Amino acid sequence: MTKRPQSLEDIAAKAGVSRSTVSRIINNTSGVSERTRQRVLKVIAQEGFAPNPSARALVTRRTQVISVVIPLAPLTFFEDTFYFPTLLQGISMTTSKRDHAMMLWLLQSEEEHHTFYRRIVTNRLMDGVVIASATRDEPLIEYFLESGIPFVMVERPSYHLDQISFVSIDNEASAYNAVTHLIALGRRRIGHITGNLGIADGVDRVRGYERALATAGLPVDQTLIVEGNFSHNAGYLGAKQLVEQHVDAIFAANDITARGVLQALHEIHIRVPDDIALIGFDDLPTASQLRPRLTTVRHPVQEKGQMAASILLDLIEDPGSGPHQVTLPTQLIVRDSCVTVGPL
Repeated sequence: MTKRPQSLEDIAAKAGVSRSTVSRIINNTSGVSERTRQRVLKVIAQEGFAPNPSARALVTRRTQVISVVIPLAPLTFFEDTFYFPTLLQGISMTTSKRDHAMMLWLLQSEEEHHTFYRRIVTNRLMDGVVIASATRDEPLIEYFLESGIPFVMVERPSYHLDQISFVSIDNEASAYNAVTHLIALGRRRIGHITGNLGIADGVDRVRGYERALATAGLPVDQTLIVEGNFSHNAGYLGAKQLVEQHVDAIFAANDITARGVLQALHEIHIRVPDDIALIGFDDLPTASQLRPRLTTVRHPVQEKGQMAASILLDLIEDPGSGPHQVTLPTQLIVRDSCVTVGPL
């Protein structure tokens, strides 16, 4: 005979207490003596009882689920085999440790944006949201601010800075340091292939590039800035465009873009770093395996995911505690794709 699933009433009867007492113990509320609590917990353990999550949510108004919203088409999401998987791994590590589940939302390529947003905002199976790779005009941000749903961004927001919790890096300073390194090596015509300029990270990296040139007394030549979107193809096409401008160095907005640069330069027999030096951003696991090994900015992606999830869960437990804003450090990792040229 199949064993009937246990209920609160069953546990209460076996422990010799009321159903409400069992409920208070499961939901970790006060009003129960430690002796009674331990007796009920012993029965729960012996019976292998697991509370019905739907029923528990009705009482606690919590689902123990957080959503991660990445408003990108799956093709873009899956092209980057490091950043998003590593970010999600960091989020998952924290949610698992704190007894929560994670739900992922991706924009389907054939799905209209308003349908995607409607599905998210009408969903009732989440306690809070982590937003990644949001554009500056992301409508979900306004909705969550108005509704009071806890959320955390993993980029610096472009507005409502005093109201939004986020975890990021100093993209402008990181880019500034990378380009300053190229200048110190004697490079003077430094091109930049940008990331998505609808996202704060992409904009801030352009600002860092421009500030480094200005600080060194070098002109900011707009013909040396090629707009990209953090993709391999952007690096491939951008490199060919910059070669025509006779650059002696390229700062790529991320390592995937830098890989596209390397492919293009190899095809047209331009040597890296002898003819053109190259710096990427992120420090993918493959950066040290490329030929030449890639100089890049080390980006603590997993830590960013862990921190974002931790802040979100804190906001869920204590809604009045925010906003929390964290800027994580980066490090320029110098490898073979940069060398000194000529007398400085």
